[in-house]
Amino acid sequence: MAWDFSTEPEFEAKLDWMRGFVREEIIPLETLAEEWRSDEGRRTFAAITAPLKQEVRNRGLWAAHLPPDMGGGGFGQVKLGLMHEILGQCVYAPSIFGNNAPDSGNAELIAVGGSDEQKRKWMEPLLAGEMRSCFSMTEPGAGADPTLLTTSAVRDGGEWLINGHKWFSSNASIADFLIVMCQTNPSNEPFRRYSMIIVPTDTPGVNILRDVPTMGEPDHRTGEPGGHAEILYQDVRVPYENLIGGEGDGFLLAQRRLGPGRIHHAMRWLGQSARAFDMLCERALSRYTHGSILADKQMIQDWVAESHAEMQAARLLTLQAAWKMDQLHDAGRHPSEARVEIGVIKFWGAKVLYNVIDRAIQIHGSLGYTTDLPLESMYRAARAARIYDGPDEVHKVTVARQILKRYKASEVPTEHVPTRRAAALHKFADYLDDAAVSN
Repeated sequence: MAWDFSTEPEFEAKLDWMRGFVREEIIPLETLAEEWRSDEGRRTFAAITAPLKQEVRNRGLWAAHLPPDMGGGGFGQVKLGLMHEILGQCVYAPSIFGNNAPDSGNAELIAVGGSDEQKRKWMEPLLAGEMRSCFSMTEPGAGADPTLLTTSAVRDGGEWLINGHKWFSSNASIADFLIVMCQTNPSNEPFRRYSMIIVPTDTPGVNILRDVPTMGEPDHRTGEPGGHAEILYQDVRVPYENLIGGEGDGFLLAQRRLGPGRIHHAMRWLGQSARAFDMLCERALSRYTHGSILADKQMIQDWVAESHAEMQAARLLTLQAAWKMDQLHDAGRHPSEARVEIGVIKFWGAKVLYNVIDRAIQIHGSLGYTTDLPLESMYRAARAARIYDGPDEVHKVTVARQILKRYKASEVPTEHVPTRRAAALHKFADYLDDAAVSN
């Protein structure tokens, strides 16, 4: 079956509108980031973006990742990927389109595994922008091995009793509810021990200690949007009905969330890369030094060519992964069958993002290192791409293991020429004998 990444003219028109809308209405908000940090600034930001969100709704592009019966566009992963490539250009764009992390993924989780009551109480307000959410999974001691998660949820009558220590719980300090990955069935095999439970943030025992400043946001203050919280769950009690799906379904649900999420991340990274690439090329044509413009220097030409090739490769790899996810979905097959494609785009996309931004900074010299250009903040934020959603090394291991399953060991190399020659002599013996006789 041939790969096909094309979309119909009506959708292409939507993408064209998005490009202009993001460029003209959303990207200008970046330069006023300091103004949005105060309570008054956040109210002003909300007032500015409210009509933008309404315009997105009017265009039928709000929360496009969800099926139509849940208010989304019912788009497949290829179309969503193309949309996220545009939205990735600006940090504010996803929220204005109703698909910002972690809320979009959490809405999908509840849509896939939640009860009707959970959808009514949590998902619908989340989609309407009336609530914020958090996915609370990462723990300080577990690292990249989710089977080491220790936060526990013990059933006590009609309630769950939750205890544990989480961190890097994105959005927790401003969230209305948390989706907490807990060990509920310790006697099961490792990947069936964990469940997801909805915990309202104001539940007694939920202690949000702080938002942890990061390389991307070293000046972040607890309670600002975009923070990554450290949390202690101490004898937290919630109703048993807050369980999403069944007991032990945590990892199954997580894969439904993380597979498409990695496609969206990779396409957003391409949006960021494209902005950096545009700045690189503009500088190459504008800066005169050592007798000519930078664009005439072979080293700069190498950067332009390498960046273009890397970005095109990342784009095609990601769209092919999105296409495969769509094919699996249409055939009713499990998305884990695309884990090689998903793993590749995670580590390759992160590498390309870093490379292109790094070259763009280098060509601008001291200017690229300053906050007079967005490159320095893009560079700091890009470093996280190699860690979140699983470090690159874990994805490389997954890809390598899955590929190696396609091969088998051979004492004599399959391509061993003497062995192949002997086999060929035997295979074509009659022809060779006839040729010898005729000579």
